[in-house]
Amino acid sequence: MLEVQGLTANYGKHRALAGVSMRVKPGEIVVILGANGAGKSTLLKAIAGICEGQVSGEASIGGEALLGLAAHKVVENGIALVPEGRGVFGDLTVHENLMLGANPKRARDEADAALDRILRLFPKLEARADQTVRTMSGGEQQMVAIGRAMMSNPEILMLDEPSLGLSPLLSKELFASLAVVRKAGLGILLVEQNARLSLKIADRGYLLENGTILREGSAAELSSDPAVQAAYLGGASGQAAPKPGTTPTITPQSAAPVSVSPRAKPLRSISANELSGIDIGALVSDAARKAVRPTTPARNSSVSQSQVHAAAVKSGRMQDAVDAIEAAARRAQSGPRGDIAPMRGTTRPHSQPPATTASPSNSGDATQRPEGAPRPKPGGHVEVWRRRPGTSHFDRKEG
Repeated sequence: MLEVQGLTANYGKHRALAGVSMRVKPGEIVVILGANGAGKSTLLKAIAGICEGQVSGEASIGGEALLGLAAHKVVENGIALVPEGRGVFGDLTVHENLMLGANPKRARDEADAALDRILRLFPKLEARADQTVRTMSGGEQQMVAIGRAMMSNPEILMLDEPSLGLSPLLSKELFASLAVVRKAGLGILLVEQNARLSLKIADRGYLLENGTILREGSAAELSSDPAVQAAYLGGASGQAAPKPGTTPTITPQSAAPVSVSPRAKPLRSISANELSGIDIGALVSDAARKAVRPTTPARNSSVSQSQVHAAAVKSGRMQDAVDAIEAAARRAQSGPRGDIAPMRGTTRPHSQPPATTASPSNSGDATQRPEGAPRPKPGGHVEVWRRRPGTSHFDRKEG
């Protein structure tokens, strides 16, 4: 029989278990109920010798102390743990996983008989003995994990959330298999969130809250307890869950029904002006007046005549500037001036007199030329200047 007395576990300054006492007899199923973080997994790890925190108290099986022993020594004493998440070897076959469970000395002599017993309990494992475990479903992997633990020939089998990740149908099949395992004489310590299914197959149970045992009783007593129903079995609304560190109590419902009266409809609607205190119509009209463009007055427009006149004057000034630019361009095209570089492709003999010269002679002596211009060669020689493409420089070319 597994006996635990005053078991305490601390993770640094956090106390996960505080004086837990319990027992599990061979051939019975004991379930541990509790919310997440209550210390259920820590309890199993402390018994199995794999708890990472500081553990104190007493735990024994058949009079042999367990606390302080290495994990493989705990298995040699008859305790086997199926951890949360199964912990199978995914790259090995089903048969190889099961035979690894028979490694303890207490199981080697009866390995073949234990294997036959497990394959009868889980017929799917016999049909898939050579299949790689990682290719199996979650329910089948859970069967491999339980079978591997049973191969160690334990007296007490501890299971941590065996139905985690399984469908409702597979969960029912798994719990039915655990009931068959109990008939083989093994004691089962079960930690399970599915309180309804676990209480159906369990003999006794403990209610664990914040590392402390709050209640102990048979499975029937716990199932009929209103506080347990409200907290773990989906009981009727209005029954509060037990507070940590206190004994659960039942809060009676009020006999008088709560009356609900609809809100009275207002007598009149309230305008937006009353709610905001601002004349919204006036704001809209003012925004519309400001949005009118002064350069395009329309009929019945509210734009003042002074604004229209100012816009017209501004437009006239712009037109005058454009006309002046166009006139200058026409004068430049009609006759090039001496101080303006010739356009591309134009030729001008230096002997040609400017527009102010009355003499039509083409001789170089009678020609007036701009200051700094080269003297033309005699004989009516013509110089051709061409601008370099893309630059402002000119090159002279003999004509």
